[in-house]
Amino acid sequence: MSRSRIDHLVVTAPTLEAGADYLRNLLGVEPVPGGTHPRMGTHNRLLKLGESCYLEVIAVDPAAARPNRSRWFELDAFGLNPPCLRAWVANTDSIEAACAASSLSLGLIEPMCRGELEWLISIPANGDLVMQGVAPQLIQWPADRHPAAKLADSGCKLVGLEGFHPQAKQIEQCLANIGFDDCFSVSLPPPGMSPHLAATIQTPAGLRRIGGASGFRL
Repeated sequence: MSRSRIDHLVVTAPTLEAGADYLRNLLGVEPVPGGTHPRMGTHNRLLKLGESCYLEVIAVDPAAARPNRSRWFELDAFGLNPPCLRAWVANTDSIEAACAASSLSLGLIEPMCRGELEWLISIPANGDLVMQGVAPQLIQWPADRHPAAKLADSGCKLVGLEGFHPQAKQIEQCLANIGFDDCFSVSLPPPGMSPHLAATIQTPAGLRRIGGASGFRL
C-alpha cells in the first residue's frame, strides 16, 4: 500500500507580492523566491514549515506565455482573487498506486519542473481543485530531492491542517485509500460556510492560523 503525508500548502494570489504581504501580515515572516513553472505559466515563493514540508505562494507569471492548457490550482478562474489558502498537496511514495487506489479522481499524473527540480504530480485536466481543495493533489519527488531540504529555516512549523467540506466522509475514505498518515482532519463546515481549509502554524511570534476568507491570531 502507498503511504502519504502532507507535502505543502498552496496559497494562490493575484501576484507574488500580494501573496508575500499576506504571509507577512499573518505570520510575520517573508517567503523566499522559488522559481517558474514553464508548463503552467506560473511562479512561486516558498516558506519552510518542516524538514519535508513547506508553504507555496503561487501566482500567474506575467512574463510567461499563456499555456495551451488550464493552469493548476484554479488560477485561470480565481487567480485575481485576494490571497487565500486554496489547496494542499500530499507526498506519496508511489503516485501511480495512490491514484489507482483513491476513491476520488485526483487527476492525471504529469511530469513538472522548476529549475533543476523535477517531480510527478496529479492535476485535474480542467485545472479544478479536487473537492474544492479540501482533498489533496498528490506529488512524488525523486528520492532525497525534497525542496524543503534546501530552504532556510523560517522559524515556522505546521502544527495542523483542517478541511471543511459537506462530503467529509468521502474525503476521509480517499485519505485512507492512499495510506495518508499526518496532521490533517476533515469535518463538515459550520452552517452557512463553504468548503475551505485552515492551517495552524507555529511562528517566531507564536501560533497563527491561516485559511478560509481571512486569518486570525490564536
